[in-house]
Amino acid sequence: MLQVALIGSGIGRSRSPALHMAEARAQGFALDYALIDLQARGLSAAALPDLLAEAEAAGLSGVNITHPCKQQVMACLDEMSPDARALGAVNTVVFRNGRRIGYNTDWSGFFESFRRGLPGVPLTEVLQMGAGGAGAAVAHACLALGVGRLYLQDAAPGRAAQLAEALNARAGRTFATPVGHAAEVTPRINGLINTTPMGMAAHPGMALDPALLDPRHWVAEIVYFPLETELLRVARALGCRTLDGGGMAVFQAVGAFELFTTHKAEPERMLAHFATLPPP
Repeated sequence: MLQVALIGSGIGRSRSPALHMAEARAQGFALDYALIDLQARGLSAAALPDLLAEAEAAGLSGVNITHPCKQQVMACLDEMSPDARALGAVNTVVFRNGRRIGYNTDWSGFFESFRRGLPGVPLTEVLQMGAGGAGAAVAHACLALGVGRLYLQDAAPGRAAQLAEALNARAGRTFATPVGHAAEVTPRINGLINTTPMGMAAHPGMALDPALLDPRHWVAEIVYFPLETELLRVARALGCRTLDGGGMAVFQAVGAFELFTTHKAEPERMLAHFATLPPP
């Protein structure tokens, strides 16, 4: 039986185990997906090297990585895919031939979810809240989606500036600009994306002052438990077009499943299974 796991904090409601195990069953093989919850174990991200060694020694095929470890894990790896190295964030680690190889399926997961979920929305100017590991992946997806100008707002301004510099180097133009406060750009943006943990069950609240929202904005989330965050609830009440984090969760899982198992996943089947799962 293949064994994999998810390492992160406050992940008790994650749907990744159900998604991966159901897809394996549908393909006729067994896969066990465990949760290694830092919060439940009373640990911090500093325990990551020991947890990776523990997983590797137990014979796991690999691990998914989530908040707050997507950037810290890079120092623990032997090799990274070009995407993961460019993004400076890893969400999937495969153990292969005694080596730890890091990948990023978050960016492609968000790209596909956005392409399907918000077709035709204007992308001239977009605000992204959060510039951490998930934020780096989503910003890369924004570049691939054709966003004209991306404004980055983060609680740590230096992190937003660093990500903007990396994105501009990759784009070969001024694509990303750090901003101190969302209010500086909300009057002119087309839409906004929350890539912070705000809105998760473990981090209730909103990353944006609701007074800054306008019905003309589209609003996208990467949080998927709960599927309707406070931000999405307020945005929908205003009449904004919205995208929840469910699609990204499924499409990043598609990529991770294929890396772990070497079996091609069936995205439509995984989407259908996700839709049947009870609210977390």
